[in-house]
Amino acid sequence: MINSQQDDQYWMEYALRLADKAAAAGEIPVGAVVVKNNQVIGEGWNQSISLHDPSAHAELIAIRQAGLALQNYRLIDTTLYVTLEPCPMCAGLLVHSRISRLVFGAKDYKTGAAGSIMNLTQHDQLNHQMDVTGGVCEALCAQQISGFFQERRAAKKLAKRGV
Repeated sequence: MINSQQDDQYWMEYALRLADKAAAAGEIPVGAVVVKNNQVIGEGWNQSISLHDPSAHAELIAIRQAGLALQNYRLIDTTLYVTLEPCPMCAGLLVHSRISRLVFGAKDYKTGAAGSIMNLTQHDQLNHQMDVTGGVCEALCAQQISGFFQERRAAKKLAKRGV
């Protein structure tokens, strides 16, 4: 599995477009895509609010699609691109699904489980570790998330004023 910086940027931009779908639906804008042999085998964006499902994170949705596409619960020789560092739930899913490589955009200093708060993706006591590359299109990914929360806070302030 040979990946170049150009490939990583291309697929992260793809994930950013998926995150736009989440934002358009009022969801936290996170997008994820699973790639094998330079082909999309699964994609997703956050849908926890619309599906009333706390587990409906972008990574989970993309990994479920990839498993169906490969007809296998093990996603060997695949790469997951995601705009925000995975949380512990999603990092555990990456380990269990045997994703070979994780590429993420923005770090998550509140719940990041691929190095920021903890590192489940490379934990030596787990039965699978993966290659991890963080910071791909980091500024774009971080701005997408922070812009979303800025807008949400501004809307709440207006609502409190009765505007």
